[in-house]
Amino acid sequence: VQLQASGGGSVQPGGSLRLSCTVSGSIFSITGMGWHRQAPGKQRELVAGIIIAGSNSYVADAVKGRFYIARDYGTNSIHLQMSNLKPEDTAVYYCYGEVGGNASWGQGTQVTVSS
Repeated sequence: VQLQASGGGSVQPGGSLRLSCTVSGSIFSITGMGWHRQAPGKQRELVAGIIIAGSNSYVADAVKGRFYIARDYGTNSIHLQMSNLKPEDTAVYYCYGEVGGNASWGQGTQVTVSS
């Protein structure tokens, strides 16, 4: 499984960004996908995830109501729509795909929220 992330950038507080993660390879073996983030000096944390079978999703309390995760069946992708961004959302965001309980990671994409 290979994952390709895109969509990071710099925005002002209150702005929006959309991250995308496209999967290739053994896509039918993936059971879950999502995003983690890691801010400087902090541990990596789960931001949002989606279960492929049934499309149940999870969003961390810190971003609930501002971030939304969705699956794009046509492009084998997931998207993380981020709105009302705050400086504390600044981090490197990593997409992941779960296969048999193990995670494969895409490259990180930087999100910077600053005035």
